[in-house]
Order: sequence, then C-alpha cells, then structure tokens
Amino acid sequence: MSIEMKKRPQPPLSASSRLDRPALSRRSLLKRSVALGGACAGYGLSNRLLPVLASTASEPHPLAARPPHYAPKAKRVIMFFLTGGMSHVDSFDPKPELNKRDGQAYKRSSRDSQKFVGSPWAHQPRGQSGLEITDLFPHVAGVADDLCLIRSLHGDHNDHFEATLHMHTGSNGVAWPGMGAWVSYGIGSENINLPSHVVFAERKPYAGAQVWDSNFLPAYHQGVRLKPGDEIIPHLTPQKDNPSSLQQAELAMLKRLNQRHFNSRRDGELAARMLSFETAANLQRLAPELFDLKDENDRTLEMYGVKRGDRRSFGWQTLVARRMAESGVRFIELVDTGSSGNWDRHSKIKGNGPLAKKVDQPIAALIKDLKERGMLEDTLVICASEFGRTAYGGNGGRNHHAKAFTCWLAGGGVKGGHVHGATDDFGLTIARDPVHVHDFHATILHLLGLDHEKLTFHHEGRNFRLTNIFGNVVNGVLA
Repeated sequence: MSIEMKKRPQPPLSASSRLDRPALSRRSLLKRSVALGGACAGYGLSNRLLPVLASTASEPHPLAARPPHYAPKAKRVIMFFLTGGMSHVDSFDPKPELNKRDGQAYKRSSRDSQKFVGSPWAHQPRGQSGLEITDLFPHVAGVADDLCLIRSLHGDHNDHFEATLHMHTGSNGVAWPGMGAWVSYGIGSENINLPSHVVFAERKPYAGAQVWDSNFLPAYHQGVRLKPGDEIIPHLTPQKDNPSSLQQAELAMLKRLNQRHFNSRRDGELAARMLSFETAANLQRLAPELFDLKDENDRTLEMYGVKRGDRRSFGWQTLVARRMAESGVRFIELVDTGSSGNWDRHSKIKGNGPLAKKVDQPIAALIKDLKERGMLEDTLVICASEFGRTAYGGNGGRNHHAKAFTCWLAGGGVKGGHVHGATDDFGLTIARDPVHVHDFHATILHLLGLDHEKLTFHHEGRNFRLTNIFGNVVNGVLA
C-alpha cells in the first residue's frame, strides 16, 4: 500500500458572536501582529506550512505518528552533511598505495596529466573491529566499532548543486522533496508540538533550501531551518512593550476579525494565517527551553566541546540535536558549512584539517551520548557528503569524484565496526559491492520501517518516490 495524504478542507475555527473593541490603533495592531507573525515565518511556518493546525479534534493530526510498513529498527534520524565533497581517501577509505605514488604523474588522457596526491594524514586500524580511519577524524575514529562504512557509494553528478540535490532528494538536477520531508510524510512525528523535520544551517549549502523543501508533498513536511547564533528563530523574543496579557488580547481580537472574514469565504490559507499567530506564541514558550543547555551537566558539555553560553558552535548544534531527538523530532540534519569555505579543496588538501576539527568531537560525542542513553539502537546517525575526491589534482588538491566515495551510518539497525564495499588502490573505481545513492536512500527508509517502493505520492499524473524508479536495500549493512 502507499502512504498517501490527501488534502482536507479547512474547518472553521471557533467563532465569537461579538467583536470587542480593544484600546489600540489599527496601525499599532498591524505592527505588533506582523512582528509576532515574523517569528512564525522565520521558523519556517509560513502560510504553506500551517494548514496542519486547522485540523479538527476528531481527525488525526497530519503530523501525528503513523505506523510504518513493517517493524522499524530506527525511530529517528540525525544526519550530518559535510558540504563540498569530503575526501574519502583522506578520511574513511585510506590508500597506502596512493601515498607511495605521491607526486607521480597520473595520465587521464594523452593530453591531460596530473599528479597523484598522497594523504597528509596517517591511518591505522581502529577499535576491536580494526576499521582503517585516518587521523583527520581522531574522535570519530574512537567510535569506529559503532560505524558502518559504505566505501562503494556512487552518484550521478560531479557538480556541487546537482550532487547535493541528488544526495538529499534523489533527483537528477531538479527540485524534489528532501529525504527528511519524505520521512516526515511517511511516519509523521513523535511530538506534534515540534516540527517533524529540522535543519541546522548557519549558512545554506549548495542548492539552498531546496534540499530540505517538501516541494509537492504537503508543506508541513518541509524542513525548518535553525540558524545558530543570537537569533536562532527570527523575531521569537517577545517585544518589551507588549506583555503577554496584551499580546493574547490582541491575538484574540485579530482571530475574531479573521474568523468573520473566513466564515464568508472558507479560505484554507486564511485559516492557516490565523493559526500562525497562535503557533508563534507557542514557540515563544517552547523553543527557548529546548535551546537552553542549563540542565546539561559539565561532563556532557565538555564531551561535546561546548562552553556555557555557547549558542553557535557545531558542538552546541549537535547537543541540541540530541535534545530534539529526545523530544520527538523525527528527522534532524546538521549542515557543517555553506556553499563556500567548505570541503571543496582543489588545492592544498591540508586545508580540510580545520573543517574536520570543527565537527569531529561533536559527532563522536553524539554517538557516545546516544549510546549511554540507550538511544543509539533506535536512532540512525548518517554522515554524508555530495561526492568524494580524486586521488590526483593540482597544487596538492583533489577534484570532484562521484564515481566512488564513502558515507557512513551508525546505530538504528546497522552493523557496527563494519565495512561494506571497496574501491581500488586509489579510491577511483568501485571494486566490490557498489551502492548507488538510490540504494542508500532505500536502505535508510528500510531501517525506518518504510518500503521505498510503497512510500509514494501522486503528483502530475504519476506516483513519485524518494528513490525515483530505482534503488535496492543494501542488506549487507543491516544488523
């Protein structure tokens, strides 16, 4: 069967028989209402998102948890996306032969010759499993026995924009719903008071917000962007000259005005707009507590590399991601950098060192923390990039390479301390067990109890799915 959501007519909100006359001007009302609505818009809850809030009590909430196709191994996802194309041969697929050939010519054709670039980071077997991981990720190497390395991943695009869309949406260069939106659509949320799908992104990656958009899926499945820093959700803090009691009175009056208009037109978008103010007010109450780490002990903060008062570092983002997972958010993505200053090192590959240092400790801390809390077994952790890098390049750098690269999984029903697939001595071609991006997506859905061939949405005359018309579950990674 297909999990498919159909649009429902928007029911009327509770009506009032009279219109109160509060003592404030129209100009003041509009100014305050726009400011409050801005908090909701900044949170991603625009007119497109809010029809979810117009459902009646007798109907199930559109984001309420729904049963998957079969018993899941994972209940939630935390995904790390390393923007720019992380080099697999410098991290999770080290190549001794490449290091021996460092500086030697590599002829791609009779007219084009570049040089092999050895890795500046040493590697060694890690943990009891003996996974070979380089010193680029020393902390993640410390949890090697929990990792499932897929060293034979391959995609269809060598361009950042298209490859980023491909990794997130399964599309070949066009905007489709992101993976998080599909997961939300398939199994809903464990907490309808919070978004089912959030994305930490201080700066947008290649392809921008398209990677977490819901596109043709119902709009409330789209990812909600959180921007680390002083204003994580724009306009969330209440205005000093507008105390809660006055704000509630203003909202009540505005609701009655809108209700009167709604009753004569039955406009679903108006119903959504009416509820946006209520949602913004709820966020003023709920979000600050979720982002405040005062209840986390010093040991936990130190493990993530977070200092008291920090609201920006990748460690803070990762720790809040864990708190969101505990609170029932279904799909959480953390984007490490934007579309510049990232892993795209066409020269001086050593420049990836600071990028790895930024994320290494928090990622390892999350895996340890989830494990200590008994959450790793039903939380799927993903670490991915849009493609890998070549073994050769100019000026000590590497070029884009989508024909063979590495992503890894942890927890959520996958084998720990395991390697699936292999590449040749230079990481250029797949030697064993190829895994296409569509297979990767099919496997992630499978771990969540979803059959990728049955999770469909009818749009423009045909059924769409995350894996398009391709994909096979990679049984070799399943525990």
